[in-house]
Amino acid sequence: MKRASLCVIIIIMMLIFAACGQGKAKQLNMPVEPFQFMNQDEKLLSLEDLRGKVWVADLVFTYCSTVCPTMTANMADLQKRLKAEGVEAELVSFSVDPERDDPAALKSYLSKFNADFSNWHALTGYDFNTIKTFVLKSFRSAIAKDQASDQVIHGTSFYLVNAEGNVVAKYDGMTDTPYDQIIKDIKALQG
Repeated sequence: MKRASLCVIIIIMMLIFAACGQGKAKQLNMPVEPFQFMNQDEKLLSLEDLRGKVWVADLVFTYCSTVCPTMTANMADLQKRLKAEGVEAELVSFSVDPERDDPAALKSYLSKFNADFSNWHALTGYDFNTIKTFVLKSFRSAIAKDQASDQVIHGTSFYLVNAEGNVVAKYDGMTDTPYDQIIKDIKALQG
């Protein structure tokens, strides 16, 4: 009973935090922790590989029955809009359920959203504690396993990372995703 109550409180807090920033970018300056994880093609991708590039990150998992399908559809929409405007940016989706999300599962999942893997990387190949620590340090977002189900509780933001590897803004990735603002901010970072 206490665990279920705690999960409900965590979900309510996450929704409140998400609602506070709807539609606007929250300006940040947080360095992304160094990483080297495996992508959907079983190739390693590191923070160093992304150095010099602007990228947008999010947190998802393939078995998600709540927010991830919408977030992934929104990321796919962002990818299409970026291409239509000729704006280059990398997209990076970190799995928060790495025990179940192997590269093949991630590739299959993103393929359902017509992902173009030339600039969209779905990362795994670590344990839960590693991604939990990484997400907390890099994105200042908590993740937790829901003890009452097979789900993982996580934030629903899109994080804009500059060429130096610092998170500079975060946006609502779930509802009212501000695509025009994200694209404008990416262009500004690219000079």
